[in-house]
Amino acid sequence: MKAIVLGIGLQGKAVIHDLEQSDLICKIFAADINIDKAKVYLKQMAYSKTEALKLDVSRDKDLAGTYAKMGIDIVICMLPIELALTAARAAMNAGIPFVSSNYTYQLQELDALAKEKNSIILPEMGLDPGIDLVLGRMAVDQLDQIHGLYSYGGGVPAPECAEDSPIRYKISWIFDRVLAVYTREARLLRGGRLHVVPGDEIFKPENVHEIEFLGIGTVEAYPNGDAERYVQIFNLGKELVEMGRFALRWPGHSKFWYKMVKLGLLDDTPISFADTEIAPRSFISQWLTPRLQYTGEQRDLALLRVEAWGTKHGRKVKVIYDLVDYRDLSTGLFAMNRTVGFTSSIGALMILGGKIGGAGVLSPVRHVPPHEFMEEVKARGIRIDYRVEEMA
Repeated sequence: MKAIVLGIGLQGKAVIHDLEQSDLICKIFAADINIDKAKVYLKQMAYSKTEALKLDVSRDKDLAGTYAKMGIDIVICMLPIELALTAARAAMNAGIPFVSSNYTYQLQELDALAKEKNSIILPEMGLDPGIDLVLGRMAVDQLDQIHGLYSYGGGVPAPECAEDSPIRYKISWIFDRVLAVYTREARLLRGGRLHVVPGDEIFKPENVHEIEFLGIGTVEAYPNGDAERYVQIFNLGKELVEMGRFALRWPGHSKFWYKMVKLGLLDDTPISFADTEIAPRSFISQWLTPRLQYTGEQRDLALLRVEAWGTKHGRKVKVIYDLVDYRDLSTGLFAMNRTVGFTSSIGALMILGGKIGGAGVLSPVRHVPPHEFMEEVKARGIRIDYRVEEMA
């Protein structure tokens, strides 16, 4: 079968690497605007199935026809949502399954038409959202009543190189997108009621707490996005009182960025300066990006925790899943690349293998076979630990 990977950035490279290992795939098209850079990378990796393809998703007037002419069996998209919508619509019109790590709500407008065309669109196949949602499904399925569900996820420098950065952070994701969500409103459930954290308050001390990972240490967690919408997706009942999604960083991160936010340095409204216009966030992103890079021998660390608590056979218990992954220095793939890109690849392979079916905009919570999926994740060397704790 033939796959096309749209966007050969950090995550796209991980998708290609994983597809190269699959017996289901005979041909991979690595599609990007910057084809010269893609060719250099593919030659360096000596992949046998992958061919670089120059493609501008925003300008191809017959993208569905392009897919069809190439005999594509699956589209895996690692592009931003503005382009992902175009790519998904074309895949749907061509009758080709589409997988991405974008949020479900960003592609939901295609649901009715995808069902009409009997097409699969599978978003949220990344780390968070993605693996956390599948683990969340597994956790809540072990409880009779669910009182709370928290998920935590993030990427940080591995402990041995964290101090190499003045702010104990290095870039394993497009930095401007990281900064963009540093002012995004968060929505949680607290005490059974919706709690909204304004975008400029997510780093406020009262909204930040710490958790511990065995063998790694303490990390801090701050609210990350909309947890409320997952209440319905998980089909959680009236017994639910706590629901939250949190990002993870080394301690001190929130204190630093809270000041930056309050100083307006992450605003995205351009200001006039020296006969030009630039937004403060754009300046910060451009200035810091070259200063927060990993060296070739430094590792990043991807962390994920899912906690569900409630009752089981009349006992109060908490189900906990922890995921830990490090950069693979042999391939150069960061842990964030692996946990996002491999997840999208696994989703694509499960569709092609007939293990994920249906039509419309699907959800990892409802449509991905959880235990089989997690076995695939672990088979790629990503560590997942599980425990159940008694609660008072």
